[in-house]
Amino acid sequence: MHRRVPSNGPPVCFLGTKSLVILREPVAGLSQTALAKFVLRASREVRLKGTVNVLVTSSRELLKLNRRFRGKDKPTDVLSFPPNPDFADGLAGDIAISADIAKRSARHLGHSAAQEIRILALHGVLHLAGYDHERDQGKMALTEANLRRTLGLPDGLIERNGRSRAGTSKRRGRGQEKRARNAGEGARATRKR
Repeated sequence: MHRRVPSNGPPVCFLGTKSLVILREPVAGLSQTALAKFVLRASREVRLKGTVNVLVTSSRELLKLNRRFRGKDKPTDVLSFPPNPDFADGLAGDIAISADIAKRSARHLGHSAAQEIRILALHGVLHLAGYDHERDQGKMALTEANLRRTLGLPDGLIERNGRSRAGTSKRRGRGQEKRARNAGEGARATRKR
């Protein structure tokens, strides 16, 4: 089932009962239907059960979410929100993605913004499936790399961060290094009760 809200709201896609995608910020080459199908496929690959909702929005909105749920006063590229167990009822979780940061990263890395959004969505799906790259001794990185190949995506979030931290900071100016740390951070947020 594919429905769109009236033209006075953001583009929205309901794909069956498996996902809700809201594109508040347009991304060239990416439709809400295509992203919903991608998220559904990624969810199946990691055996994530339940609905995954995705919001593609501005860095300003990601900053607000990052501040509210993680206590970090800076924008980030992707946040995942596992559901409150008391209210889950078929919900796997929510993912918020910054279109602004995704577009900048895509330009820097030489692929499309649509591909970057998919990379970030995959990263978010893995967090919702319970992976945590900050604590799992590389399990998430390996799984993400394998899934990127399976899903036809370029380098993922974790590999890019490892590569950018391994010796590139000497070639960057202070502002560029800060942007590199802020972008590609990927995070799992928990809801405040």
